[in-house]
Amino acid sequence: MKKGTVIKSTGSWYLVKENDGEPIPCRIKGKFRLDDLKSTNPVAVGDKVSFETDPGTGNGVIAEIAPRKNFIIRKATNLSKQSQILAANIDQAILLVTINYPITTTIFIDRFLTSAEAFNIPVTLLFNKVDRYDEKHLRQMKELKVIYENIGYKTMALSAKTQDDLSEVKALLTDKTTMISGHSGVGKSTLINRLEPGLNLKTRELSESHHTGKHTTTFAEMHPFSFGGYVIDTPGIRGFGLIMIEKEELYHYFREIFAVSHKCQFHNCTHLHEPGCAVKKAVEEEEIAFSRYNSYISILLNKDEKYR
Repeated sequence: MKKGTVIKSTGSWYLVKENDGEPIPCRIKGKFRLDDLKSTNPVAVGDKVSFETDPGTGNGVIAEIAPRKNFIIRKATNLSKQSQILAANIDQAILLVTINYPITTTIFIDRFLTSAEAFNIPVTLLFNKVDRYDEKHLRQMKELKVIYENIGYKTMALSAKTQDDLSEVKALLTDKTTMISGHSGVGKSTLINRLEPGLNLKTRELSESHHTGKHTTTFAEMHPFSFGGYVIDTPGIRGFGLIMIEKEELYHYFREIFAVSHKCQFHNCTHLHEPGCAVKKAVEEEEIAFSRYNSYISILLNKDEKYR
């Protein structure tokens, strides 16, 4: 039995790379069920797998998936009970955020962060397209950076398209396995191409009428960096539906809410309507950003409904 890492997933075929070998196209053996997790992709990019090769075709069959260190998961669609694993066994995630062209909402940011917090995955918020922002956009970006930096998240701002010096981003990525995610059109492929020009990932312009992105990355894929480390490029995602998080534990994944929750009058406080709620008091006193509290409430009350 050979061992390798899944570097590309197309839904039915997977590319698996041995440590020093060439990537081998593989299928999965029968039906995979992982901890009763109904997933559209039981094998994800980043998975460590055991596989056998067919001497006749040279193709492989994945027989086993090693236990995952972590993974980023979301609900496959708004109404679906299935999930989609975006990446597994990563050291960190970068969420590309754009104030405009297209707009990234705070609820989308906070849903992504919540999923990452649940699996102890560090996230950096990378604000892109600063070359296109007017004073209003720049002010909005600065306000968001302050909110997330105060909670403890690392943030950066750049123009992946025009900026000459990308050394700060490169230093962040060196010798780590990083998943880069965000809406379609935020500049994921442009950034990766700038960091590793030889990859020549496809890029496309925004839809001018709607300022929304067009999908260029169809499947998740892992690429090596010449300066050390790997990047997992994921398809642009419109919504981020949370899964595998119980409502009672949701506040654990909002750092600033969890930090003051022990001061609440009731130990099982939902931070919605109870008297003596320290969280609501902190929001009123602007110690917790209203946008973050609003995201918490939105997820809590509409966990299985809208998630954009």
